[in-house]
Amino acid sequence: MPEATEKTIAILIVDDHALFRESLVRLLHAERGFEVVAHCGSNEEALRVLQQRQVDVVLLDFDLGESNGTQFLSSAKRQGFGGKVLVVTAVVNQGQAAELIHAGISGIFMKHHSAALLTQAIRDVVNGKVFFEQELLQAAVAAETKYTAHSPPEQFTQRERQVLFFVFEGLANKEIAERLGVSESSVKATLQQLFAKTGTHTRAQLVRIALEQHKHKL
Repeated sequence: MPEATEKTIAILIVDDHALFRESLVRLLHAERGFEVVAHCGSNEEALRVLQQRQVDVVLLDFDLGESNGTQFLSSAKRQGFGGKVLVVTAVVNQGQAAELIHAGISGIFMKHHSAALLTQAIRDVVNGKVFFEQELLQAAVAAETKYTAHSPPEQFTQRERQVLFFVFEGLANKEIAERLGVSESSVKATLQQLFAKTGTHTRAQLVRIALEQHKHKL
């Protein structure tokens, strides 16, 4: 039987440094299963692309000169963009990371990391995982944010906290099961409990809600 055709991942790059954008385009064009549908240097240009093209994941720089990634996320959401966003940036502080997570991103990738790790991070977020450096994520959780809970947080169980920490690390259900020495179905059940407690449906949403509402319970 012929092998199943791998779905092509449609990518939009938003970065105000032309040399970096062009280098990234060449890198991703050489990678099987990736298609760069456009690369833009400003929020306005990128938002026009989203109105015209189907995009699976946006690779978004945080510092875009006169604007920033958080502003882009807000505008894209108003336009109805439902794809994933992976922030690819050189510098981001704790508060900015917390704001980005609150805005619904799927991960933060630092530009000093390798190209191979970036391609894996793209595949991970498209497949529903999250991608965060642990030090940055822990700093964001510890940072004071301006956001308040909309409802009183519920206490997580010990198993729920364990699974949540591994979700933060970007592990798949099978990998979490191996770490905890339990079945994959048990991990799935715990995730469903976490989704129900937090009112979320995806791992990216779960990280955001855990950061906002439950950081003092973790």
